[in-house]
Amino acid sequence: MGPRRARLIIPPLSTASPAALYEQIVTGIKREVSEGRIAPGSELPSFRQLAADLLVSVITVKRAYEELEREGLIYRKQGLGTFVSETAQDRSRDVKKQRAIDLLTEALREGTEAGLSPQDVVKLLQSTIREEGVPRHARVRH
Repeated sequence: MGPRRARLIIPPLSTASPAALYEQIVTGIKREVSEGRIAPGSELPSFRQLAADLLVSVITVKRAYEELEREGLIYRKQGLGTFVSETAQDRSRDVKKQRAIDLLTEALREGTEAGLSPQDVVKLLQSTIREEGVPRHARVRH
């Protein structure tokens, strides 16, 4: 029995989005991997199948897969298909962690430019966490 075929749940793509279509596919696959919905070793849909599912060109999907392959999140086996790498989940989490750091750094800069102290910014973050809660997928795993 071969690897399991991944069922991708990528939100509808939008030409109105500032991100290119292929970038929206990359982001969607990274999210699916980092949140554990696509397991390492899972086979991804073929270029043609994903293009048909998302109503985009095969070239758009190929470009997205090439980007993911460059980042080490997926790999291709000639004649067999495209698969999620064993280290994809960790790599995807690292990217998300860096994005969170960048956003928090930006929030601190914006807050201090607005006249808030760093302590005020921390209080705002704590207040937001209390109000919004922590998403189930973001809870710390031990």
